[in-house]
Amino acid sequence: MRGNDNRDSRSQIPNSINMAKRDYYEILGVAKGAAADEIKKSYRKIALQFHPDRNPGNKEAEEKFKEAAEAYDVLSNPDKRAQYDRFGHAGMGSGGGHGQGGPGGMRMEDIFQNFGDIFGNDMFGNMFGGQGGGGGRRQGTRGANLRIKLKMDFAEIANGANKKIKVKKHITCQQCTGSGAKDKGSIQTCGTCGGSGQVRRVTNTFLGQMQTVTTCPTCSGEGSSITQKCGNCKGEGRVYGEETLSLDIPAGVQEGMQLSMHGRGNAGERGGPPGDLLLLIEEEKHEFLNRHDLDVVYQLHISFPEAVLGMQAEVPTIDGKAKIKVPAGTQSGKIFRLKGKGFPAFQSYEKGDELIEVNVWSPQHLSSEEKDMMEKLKNSPNFRPGPNAKAEREERGFFDKIKDAFN
Repeated sequence: MRGNDNRDSRSQIPNSINMAKRDYYEILGVAKGAAADEIKKSYRKIALQFHPDRNPGNKEAEEKFKEAAEAYDVLSNPDKRAQYDRFGHAGMGSGGGHGQGGPGGMRMEDIFQNFGDIFGNDMFGNMFGGQGGGGGRRQGTRGANLRIKLKMDFAEIANGANKKIKVKKHITCQQCTGSGAKDKGSIQTCGTCGGSGQVRRVTNTFLGQMQTVTTCPTCSGEGSSITQKCGNCKGEGRVYGEETLSLDIPAGVQEGMQLSMHGRGNAGERGGPPGDLLLLIEEEKHEFLNRHDLDVVYQLHISFPEAVLGMQAEVPTIDGKAKIKVPAGTQSGKIFRLKGKGFPAFQSYEKGDELIEVNVWSPQHLSSEEKDMMEKLKNSPNFRPGPNAKAEREERGFFDKIKDAFN
């Protein structure tokens, strides 16, 4: 529960990235609960409408084509879709489905690489004379995505952090630089397709000649073949090893959020593009503080005399320590706040506070002298609860007290 200190007027100010982003479901024209087949069908229709070969030189159509591809990339993937449904564009990292930023952030080679699954290998060859069918010669096989859990403490979450981690994954073979061949002379141009990776066929129909373009069956679309494989990677162009990654994590992430980092996953085969790195954020527990939304909560325990006479207390914060004044006569359960000492919102100007709840500690063991002192004090009018103390104690909970702290 947030306070009423007018911070909400700033909380809805998004950054420039979010302002440019459209809802992925809106882009594809489907409902949030749409089935996978409906999403695929809608994307196919939009991709055909705005395909660059149908709209030569039309930048607006090209951006819509890329925008639809980015939306489909997220909504067709169950993990990405679940993350988007929970966190929106913020959960997809700094730039949507592929981390490129802005609408239409995907690269053309990424889009065309997936067209075989959507349209079939010769769909765009049939319709557009083969100009867009699969993007021409295929370069290797794309690497698999890599998913890892990343633990972050409160200070790293609040301020952002550069994390260096070691991961085991497929990395590019240094001996052949990813080609999979023993040397440059061990790569031979495919004789079937002449290096294009595609085979064109012209057939006569009652409507006239029709040209079709299919993936070359000899080289599987790569345009070349290897005569002698690299001895280190056995022709794959990659090996399994360990790599140290330097990751810049923005401030304001939270437990369960998944960030997608384009091209930081497993290396592809024979020069294919790498997969993505998917980071699942895990919050490490703080020794003294508990998180509540953007706020952090600290339980301050003081003695009965300190509550009566007042005191100055030192409390832990996310970044260190701070001093607060506890006035004389402070009641147990009183909430103090340190403005702006909480967590920042992800990609927003809003920032939480630190809430300090006072707990007056009662001793369990007293000496005879201390008992005599308490007996004398308990009958004093100043040590008796006021008429409203019981009602307030029964009706007012922790979050009601938080409201008072913001007034």
